[in-house]
Parts: sequence; C-alpha cells; structure tokens
Amino acid sequence: MTTNALKTLFAEGKSAIGGWCSTPSAYNAEAFALAGYDYVCVDCQHGLIGYDAMVPMLASISRTSATPIVRVPFNHTPWMGQAFDAGAEAVVVPMVNTREDAERAAAACRYAPEGVRSFGPTRAGMYLNQAKPEDVNREVMCFVMIETVQAVENAEEICSTPGVDGVYVGPADLAISMGIQFPFEAFTQAHLDAMAHVAEVCADKGIVAGIHTGGGQGARDAIDQGFRMATVSTDAGLFRATIGQELAVARGSEGAGGGSIY
Repeated sequence: MTTNALKTLFAEGKSAIGGWCSTPSAYNAEAFALAGYDYVCVDCQHGLIGYDAMVPMLASISRTSATPIVRVPFNHTPWMGQAFDAGAEAVVVPMVNTREDAERAAAACRYAPEGVRSFGPTRAGMYLNQAKPEDVNREVMCFVMIETVQAVENAEEICSTPGVDGVYVGPADLAISMGIQFPFEAFTQAHLDAMAHVAEVCADKGIVAGIHTGGGQGARDAIDQGFRMATVSTDAGLFRATIGQELAVARGSEGAGGGSIY
C-alpha cells in the first residue's frame, strides 16, 4: 500500500505548496508535479476538466512525489468516491457552509462504518486501496471549502467535524459573499480578517488551513500568516499572465493584458 505523502508532510508539522490545473492537460499536471510542488489539484469544478481527462492527469501526477488532489464539482456523495477510485488521494469539496455539509463531505470520503463511500477502487486499487478499507480511511484526506460569510461564521463547527482533515479557503467567493466589488484589486480588512480567523480556528482544532493564492509571493505570504497549504495560482492563469507580459515586452510597451493569475 502506498501512503499519502501530503498527509505525512502535515503530520511532520511542515507546510505544502501546490499547483492547480484548470485545463484538461496531463502534460500540465505532470509539469507541475515534476517541478517539485507538494500537491497538484485537478479542478473539476471551475476547470475545463471532465472525468475522461481527469484520469490521465491523475496518472501523470502519481508517477511523481506530488500528491494528486481533485476538486469535485459539488458536495454530492458520488463525486468524492469517483475521484478517489480514479486515483486521487485527497479531495477539495466546495461550498461547505455548515457542520451538516461538512459531515456529508467527510462521510463520502470514507468506507463504512466511518462513512458511506462505495467500494470499487478502479485505479486506486493499485495504490491506496491495496490495503484494508479501514487503512484507506486513514490515508485519504477531505478538505472542505470555506468561501462564504455563513461558512466563516460556522468555522468552529465545520473545523471540529470528524473526518475533515482541513479547510481550503476560497478568497474570491468569500469576497463576493462579503459584497466586495469585482475585480478584486484589493481585499478589504474585513476580508483579510475573515481568512485569518479561519486559519486560527483550523490551528485550534488541529486541522490544516489551506488557501488559493494568485502567485508565488501570495503563497509565501499565506504560509507566513499561518496557512499550512497554499496553491500557487492555476495553469491557465499563469499561462495567460505570462503570454500577456511577453507580448508587452515584444511590443516595447506596458499594459498588454494577460489576465489574472488567480
């Protein structure tokens, strides 16, 4: 049986830096993983990735030391099991606003009696699912997203839910929920305080605080501020930003739009 390297990293008290794939490209996933990122997330919620594209992306990541993660489309029980069966070792579950939401997400990630995951480890049978179901339950990880005002208010209950290994903060949706106007050129102090509060609650409850950022400096800042897991933008965002910057250089001008690196 393989072990979840990301879970081991956190157990050692270390932090993790990850990459994020929004485009259906096994090459991009492999490039992130081989570059030395601790995890690579395949985004099946807002990304352009369907199941048939997700599977080879997970295969590309799994040949490296990076931990393969999937952000599922919604907090719906079959999605989590399907991602794990395909080879994910952790999932990110969006829009978790209450303890009940968190309980449903955690249960979908584990086999009975701890959860409701159905047994059928197609790819995972070559990895985590070589072991007994109870051992697999200890290796897989469930990250729930706090990304609304309601979720921040319920952070204590969400973070104390058995089976929740960590919280992944979604800054953009949280900003929208707080009424901050798009584009998000600068977050308000209330928004920054809300994210810091989530990190503090995670630390108090003994679970991992993760967050999505817009680049390397943002990820470094997040780790310095108490987050233990930080994503360095997305493949699509980094590509758009870079091609815009290079175009500006080629034309000898500034301001060629490359898009957000979020």
